[in-house]
Amino acid sequence: MGSLCPLNIRLLRWRTRVGRTTAIRNLDLLAIAVQAKSYRCVKLYQADELPGRPPLLWVFAFSPDDHVRVAVSVHATPGGGWAYYDAGRGRHGYLAPCGDTKRAADQVDAILKHRMFPATW
Repeated sequence: MGSLCPLNIRLLRWRTRVGRTTAIRNLDLLAIAVQAKSYRCVKLYQADELPGRPPLLWVFAFSPDDHVRVAVSVHATPGGGWAYYDAGRGRHGYLAPCGDTKRAADQVDAILKHRMFPATW
């Protein structure tokens, strides 16, 4: 028996795995945008020891008492596009299309502010 997952979802997962360089390029652009908002980033896709792992960009916000973080990934979307996702929420964590890096950075900013100050949602 084959997988119960529909063909289009399997195709998107395959494109996401094969398109590692595209994902890395988009995450680099997002890293620049969130660093302009004074956040720190850890690029978990530059390590040669992790070539089989999906590329992730960890974005951190620090306060004197605590820190919060969000992991961002890039997935293929229907129609040949790519989009940023909150990696902790998978495909339900859609942030923005990769062509709109400013919107994705604003979404990351909103998530981090909410995690740092829960009353600001």
